[in-house]
Amino acid sequence: MFLDIYFVYLLSGLILLPCILISAFASARVHSVFAKYDGMPTSSDWTGGDTARMLLEKNNVFGVQVTHGKGRLTDNFNPKTMTVTLSDSTYTSNSVAAVAVSAHEIGHVVQREEGYLFYRLRGALVPVTNFGTMLALPLVIVGVLLTWVAALTEIGNIVVFIGICLYGLSTLFTLITLPVELNASSRAKRMLAQTGVLVTKEEQRAASKVLSAAAMTYFAALLTSLLLFLRFLLYVFVLLGGRRRD
Repeated sequence: MFLDIYFVYLLSGLILLPCILISAFASARVHSVFAKYDGMPTSSDWTGGDTARMLLEKNNVFGVQVTHGKGRLTDNFNPKTMTVTLSDSTYTSNSVAAVAVSAHEIGHVVQREEGYLFYRLRGALVPVTNFGTMLALPLVIVGVLLTWVAALTEIGNIVVFIGICLYGLSTLFTLITLPVELNASSRAKRMLAQTGVLVTKEEQRAASKVLSAAAMTYFAALLTSLLLFLRFLLYVFVLLGGRRRD
């Protein structure tokens, strides 16, 4: 059985390595593309902060604050506090990259206002996923012990199955996050073009590249999460299979 676990660990490690490399490449790509177009000022001279406030007004969204945060590319929308926080690299910058990131965050605000399905699903999954991932591994261990020690195979298998489902919630959350982020980027491109923040086709193409680079990180996160779930499944099946052979 220990040889089986070692083989699964080695195999899953070899599979996971490309995901780590893809994630690293995606992260480096985002910073590289952002840095490139951070040096391209918008013809309209709008800053990220000004763009965010204007887009909120254009979409008839009130009660959402736009604040200046710290760091670089740490921009986010917090629906609990109804606050859009724009990082140092976005808030005061009038670059194409800055307004693209700013508009993306406003895209999330508009999703909330319109009740976008995947946005609502992701919000509902947050507490369940946090709770489920904490319980997943303990439940699997309890299930395996029930099968091994107490010989309660049926009950043990049920407990293990529940643990697997709870662990899988993180992958489901990552899967649902993907369309949410892609939709926010799509909204951002449309809003920037319609409001005249990005005047030229060159600026619009540059903004699209910034948002597409960011989307790569979510594809990489989904792939990594899926393989981590599959590796978890392999470990569980090897443990249960080893007991049956014994």
